[in-house]
Amino acid sequence: MKKYLKKNGILLLVLVVAAALVVGLASRQKANGKSGVLTGAANSLRIPIQGAVGSVVDWMQGIYGYIYQYDKLVAENEALRRELAEAQDQVRASAEAAEENVRLRTLLGYLEKNTTFVTESAMITSWDASNWTSSFTISKGSNYGIELGDCVITESGMLVGQIAQLGTNWATVRSIIDVNMDAGVLVGDGSIAAMLVGDYALMKENKCKLSYFTEDVTLFTGDVVVTSGRGGAFPAGINVGTVTELRSEAGGQSL
Repeated sequence: MKKYLKKNGILLLVLVVAAALVVGLASRQKANGKSGVLTGAANSLRIPIQGAVGSVVDWMQGIYGYIYQYDKLVAENEALRRELAEAQDQVRASAEAAEENVRLRTLLGYLEKNTTFVTESAMITSWDASNWTSSFTISKGSNYGIELGDCVITESGMLVGQIAQLGTNWATVRSIIDVNMDAGVLVGDGSIAAMLVGDYALMKENKCKLSYFTEDVTLFTGDVVVTSGRGGAFPAGINVGTVTELRSEAGGQSL
């Protein structure tokens, strides 16, 4: 509609002015007491032209009123869109805060049972896209007291990896399924000593391998695996996972 008025507005204005001139001319001649063909024609055209002019004016007023209302509605629509986006951001922030609160409460409960641990919470900021390693980056580093070799756990106390690289405000964590990972562990109710090691083929399945058993042992699927604390790389008693599958290697060892 705006494009139509811009294109035809001059033509409409010319028509309105021409009609006004005709009406004005007729009124002037009548006031001078003159009559004639022009006066008669003007008088015969005056009333319908006045009606037409009034209709055009009313129509144009309606059009401009519509344009005004349209622009007002567009502005209100944009304002509502901004308010909706802000409300959605607030909802997401509230949901994230609630999730963070649950994680911190779970961590607090874990730390109350393990008073010797000193922890620092952090967020995962990125994952390594390499097919040869399994690692991720966290949001804190040496400025927060984190050191190379520190173990990384979830809020519920599950081991997820170890600090392999360190910056002032970031750190790279080598996950427990990485091919370069190894840790002393205890398996099952009998606390059978073994080594948890990364394996390239198993890494693709999000798994790692138990190997280097100290003696002939019997394992069962579902056996719980925890860190042994031997070697000093990890504190003792941290949950690692469970045995999900039993296989035999060429040397007869189970994993």
